[in-house]
Amino acid sequence: MKLTPNFYRDRVCLNVLAGSKANASAIYEAAEGHVLVGVLSKNYPDVATAVADMRDYAALIDNALSVGLGAGDPNQSAMVSEISRQVQPQHVNQVFTGVATSRALLGQNDTVVNGLISPTGTPGRVKISTGPLSSTTADGIVPVDTAIALLKDMGGSSVKYFPMGGLKCRDEYKAVAEACARHDFWLEPTGGIDLENFGEILQIALDAGVSKIIPHIYSSIIDKASGDTRPDDVRQLLAMTKQRVK
Repeated sequence: MKLTPNFYRDRVCLNVLAGSKANASAIYEAAEGHVLVGVLSKNYPDVATAVADMRDYAALIDNALSVGLGAGDPNQSAMVSEISRQVQPQHVNQVFTGVATSRALLGQNDTVVNGLISPTGTPGRVKISTGPLSSTTADGIVPVDTAIALLKDMGGSSVKYFPMGGLKCRDEYKAVAEACARHDFWLEPTGGIDLENFGEILQIALDAGVSKIIPHIYSSIIDKASGDTRPDDVRQLLAMTKQRVK
């Protein structure tokens, strides 16, 4: 089973949502395989239903499956871990406190497991209290270097930086990217990314020297009528990636 994503020139792999199995196949083709296709756990009533459906998705796209929470919902953390144990996808989205559980249940180190940290308004400081209980208490704010070390301790692969609001927290994002580069940790910018700001968001991470980048581009490229991600937009994102990654 394939468990490592296809990065364009070993640096960038897109992450977009699928509205259906046919849409997942179209996205995978449009991205020439350099994509992780997100399917949200929140869309299923229980683990068994999710596992059966996500296995079908995985079979269509060479297991380029990203098991999602659903808008970073911490209450989906346990469900994501159990789905991932059974499906063994290439990529798992987790809140900060769910990383160790997902890694332990996966039973291997190849699947990418991200950990959700959030902007605080201060460059170099991030919020890690993104779990089911911690998200309801006073913000847990730590230096980004500490957050990365904690994620590594728990078996995490990458920082999921959300919600970014596009470029609204540019200076904070740049500090996170620089920290990821310092510690050779992967980065997944998420929230408010569209065709207009994608290039700059990607370039900031590339310029910082981040080894692997997984940008999440969601609602801005989804057709509101069908609920499907537009394959033409995915092609455009790949073309922009190719322009910047030589």
